[in-house]
Amino acid sequence: MITRRILLCSAAIAAVLSIAAPTFAADPDTALAKLQESVLSKGPSGEDPSPASGVSLTAEELAKVKAMGATAAIVMHYGGNDWSRAQINGLQTQFAAMGIKVIAVTDAGFKPEKQVADLETIMAQKPNIIVSIPTDPTATASAYKAAADAGTKLVFMDNVPTGFKAGKDYVSVVSADNYGNGVASAHLMAKALDGKGEIGLVFHAADFFVTKQRYDAFKKTIASDYPDIKIVAEQGIGGPDFSGDAEKAAGAILTSNPNVKGIWAVWDVPAEGVIAAARNAGRDDLIITTIDLGENVAISMAQNGFVKGLGAQRPYDAGVVEAKLAGYALLGKTAPAFVALPALPVTRDSLLDAWKTVYSTEATANVKSSLGN
Repeated sequence: MITRRILLCSAAIAAVLSIAAPTFAADPDTALAKLQESVLSKGPSGEDPSPASGVSLTAEELAKVKAMGATAAIVMHYGGNDWSRAQINGLQTQFAAMGIKVIAVTDAGFKPEKQVADLETIMAQKPNIIVSIPTDPTATASAYKAAADAGTKLVFMDNVPTGFKAGKDYVSVVSADNYGNGVASAHLMAKALDGKGEIGLVFHAADFFVTKQRYDAFKKTIASDYPDIKIVAEQGIGGPDFSGDAEKAAGAILTSNPNVKGIWAVWDVPAEGVIAAARNAGRDDLIITTIDLGENVAISMAQNGFVKGLGAQRPYDAGVVEAKLAGYALLGKTAPAFVALPALPVTRDSLLDAWKTVYSTEATANVKSSLGN
């Protein structure tokens, strides 16, 4: 009789546990490992990705480029983060190796009108090459078209102006696997939540191709692979104060949805705002995942803080590839329309190695000390 009661009790406990246990349609660790072996993103016009490893210049081609004495300008959408600085570093390093002089580096502060003015000012210097990322693909299109019509070779990061065709209006576009990084940040969120709970999203409310890819990928992955995770609130931010806007957005999510266990932020600077909102709300238990390996979110991760994982781009390597593609244009060499670098999932355990991969340098002293190194 006692044995029967024990068996019945065990069966009841097992039944309760099976009801309470989260449902995983995917194993996060397996899914994260696979992301580093392929690229999920398509190009702005639906192009299949070409590997960055396929973009190269022979010694003879490099000598020809050096003999040209070409000039280049780097026209950024926004310069105030680690990603932009790494892109610029990669570009300048590779341009120097190719004998190409960088005559200007501009920061539009995410304002299309400022970027248009930057382009007009730069074109007075008649650069051979412009490498750029449009703040707004429609509002800036005419300024880029004027540059192309004047004979300047255009290489884009992430986004292209409206109506532009690869091989005609511009050389190529280089991007991280932003869709893949959105997928990575979803799996990392699910892993940190143990597959269940309510979450909120802070997304980029703009016509910006790569941030929309991240948002779409995160939502689709959560919906398809983790049915016990529910997205209960979303807030869009437009900038240029992305950290401040995200702090307000996350604060509103936490106030309206006290059961939220996690918040996803579209990149590291908004994630900093979510961290501030969590602190203000006394939510030390909040889980944050994001995209882009900035120093502040890396420090949070290192300290076992709010940020539990992120999908990283490889901006230094992207800058190197962009400069090489500019060399293709100078040589008249056919370039792939869309080049993408694989996603890089990052957790506390992989932080130092990931930093070296992303920035081609050792982690900062602040990151190392936060890890106890």
